[in-house]
Amino acid sequence: MKTIVIDTNVLLVSISTRSRLHWIFKNLLDKKYILCVTTDILVEYAEIIAQHMGQNTSESVLGVISNLSNVEYITSYFKFRLLKDEDDDKFVDCAIAANASYIVSHDKDFKILKKIDFPKVVVIDTTQFKEDLFNND
Repeated sequence: MKTIVIDTNVLLVSISTRSRLHWIFKNLLDKKYILCVTTDILVEYAEIIAQHMGQNTSESVLGVISNLSNVEYITSYFKFRLLKDEDDDKFVDCAIAANASYIVSHDKDFKILKKIDFPKVVVIDTTQFKEDLFNND
């Protein structure tokens, strides 16, 4: 089973059952992959979901995520500071500490990681994630 890190915006748009990306959240619930998170990532998830969908939805989603057996809590002991947007570094640090298969994101700021050989962090978009998830069952 793949271990992955999901960028906040990807998680946000996957929550609604009306979203074309809802398959991401549904497959998390169905335990088709392992989601790696840190405390900082969970805090950002909670903030952004609350801003866009309300506090009740945020608490419900975080409650679900917190209780899934396929969610792995990671402690990053080192800050690599590989991105221009320091706020996104938490996803990279988590991916490195977890030895995650990749980060799922549409954020262009992550593209710089393609030019960095060490530590190697792979970033894919949701289309590539869907192909990988369903072609490796």
